[in-house]
Amino acid sequence: MNVLLGLSASNGIGIGKAFVVPESEKRVISSKKIKAEDKPKQLERFERSLAKVTGQIASQLDAVKGDKVQSEIFETYFLMLNDPEFLGDVRKSFEASNHSIEYILNQKTEDYADRLRSSGNAYLSERAEDICDIFGRVLNDLLDFHPFDIEQVPDDAVIIAKSMAPSDTVILSKRRIAGIALTDGGVSSHVGILARNYGIPAVFDIENILDEIKTDALVIVDGTSGEVIESPDGVALSYYQNKITKAKEHADKLKVFRDKPAKSADGESFQLMANIGTVDEARVAMEEGADGIGLFRTEFLFMSEANHAMGAVHSKVAAFSEENQFNAYKRVLETMRGKPVTIRTLDAGGDKIISSLDVQHSSSEEKNPLMGLRAIRLTLANPSLLRTQLRALYRASVFGNLKIMIPLVTSVEQVEEVLAFAEKVRDELKSENIPFDENVPIGVMIETAAAAMISDCLAKVSDFFSIGTNDLTQYTIGVDRENALVAPLYDEFHLAVLRLLHKTIKAAEAEGIPVSVCGEMASRTESVMVLAGMGVRTLSMSPKLITSVKELLSKMSIDELKAISSKRLNSL
Repeated sequence: MNVLLGLSASNGIGIGKAFVVPESEKRVISSKKIKAEDKPKQLERFERSLAKVTGQIASQLDAVKGDKVQSEIFETYFLMLNDPEFLGDVRKSFEASNHSIEYILNQKTEDYADRLRSSGNAYLSERAEDICDIFGRVLNDLLDFHPFDIEQVPDDAVIIAKSMAPSDTVILSKRRIAGIALTDGGVSSHVGILARNYGIPAVFDIENILDEIKTDALVIVDGTSGEVIESPDGVALSYYQNKITKAKEHADKLKVFRDKPAKSADGESFQLMANIGTVDEARVAMEEGADGIGLFRTEFLFMSEANHAMGAVHSKVAAFSEENQFNAYKRVLETMRGKPVTIRTLDAGGDKIISSLDVQHSSSEEKNPLMGLRAIRLTLANPSLLRTQLRALYRASVFGNLKIMIPLVTSVEQVEEVLAFAEKVRDELKSENIPFDENVPIGVMIETAAAAMISDCLAKVSDFFSIGTNDLTQYTIGVDRENALVAPLYDEFHLAVLRLLHKTIKAAEAEGIPVSVCGEMASRTESVMVLAGMGVRTLSMSPKLITSVKELLSKMSIDELKAISSKRLNSL
């Protein structure tokens, strides 16, 4: 029995036979010079390969329709393959040089990827791998190079590999995969996101795994502890099989909480809301017994507009249209049948890149995009985006119980500017005789130390607060939780974070406005208890976690929750 340790990327336990993906052979790209008369044929070859790969991506996109994460991957790839800036740079450099098109394409791909890697941002670094993956496919076609075919992976296998290219992850939706164990890979990588999305246990950052495990060896992947066990003995195998059985039994027991209201052991009521990123997820929220939508991330809608760019010359498209936004918001509101739906205005920029003609800015141009022109800063700088979104939101408001939320607020002036903008939109709709709800609440996300520190002031101009604990924690203690070098320092229970939470909750209570939490703290056992003890009665989380939080709260009295919270806040 051999135990290997790595980084937990997706929880759960998987048992199966190993399928070791061989390391890809290196492409050989000659730096040999070409003749001027050969350039037209070289460009023709490039255009053919580009068209061929674009067609393949379009087919793969069609094959994964309905799968949000997979669709986003291939939509992004399609945009990259049609990016006029990058392709124009490749063609210009090729015309100015005497190297082959393969040599120039490889050079430009690495140049763009290096720029993203040097951004210091984990998300942008992962997008560098996207560029290398998709234009690597174009290079493979140009060179008639045929790497390993991921389709060879069988059902019920544990995938053992150095890494998985984003385009290879389609196998995760086509096969029953027992687990994934990789040498490389980040928690924010496509394979990590998809593993969590499909419930596939995954462990990354395992040294020498290709030397330690052979194909067909029996392997246990413990995605919760970050352990991979090769050739387990009878005791270990029985232990993990028993854990799988108990996990399934517990999942079945949680189903009884779906239709029950969330209450503490002594009868205190809670509202458990769902965080969603697509229209279809609203249906899942209803199925899981959500009391409403606490956070609808609208930036993912803008990515879906890439579908309408199929075959277009330009990769940048007009912003998600008012009519399309209206229909999306209307569907969510109708799906929730009168339950509250909090829709966040566009939170693009930083680690969320959208490609739109209406956005005259690129976060890749910023040295520190997470501190740059993003969220409400970006939409106020691009007012047509905000106007279009507010019009769509107000038009949809008559179909349900809508709330509008402003992301990354750091000043009262920003809120006042949005409120003035919203008033103008309401006046426009009135003049056009378009029906809407004039009393839609407008609130703010508290996700920076600045917002928390002036929460008493913000409460006077806001209808509600929603605390985004992920960014609040990162910005307060200056730690990027996706950066492996400092990730151990990321601590939601850091006293500075807890004090800011406490201050914000008290400011909301003093002004008589609702306060909720929509960050990761809203779904983890100890943090749920601390937040509930502080007085938070509305929590928003992934729909699939709602029943487990209901179960947790049902076992605790308010006095017990207050005692747990007080212990954490004993320095106040």
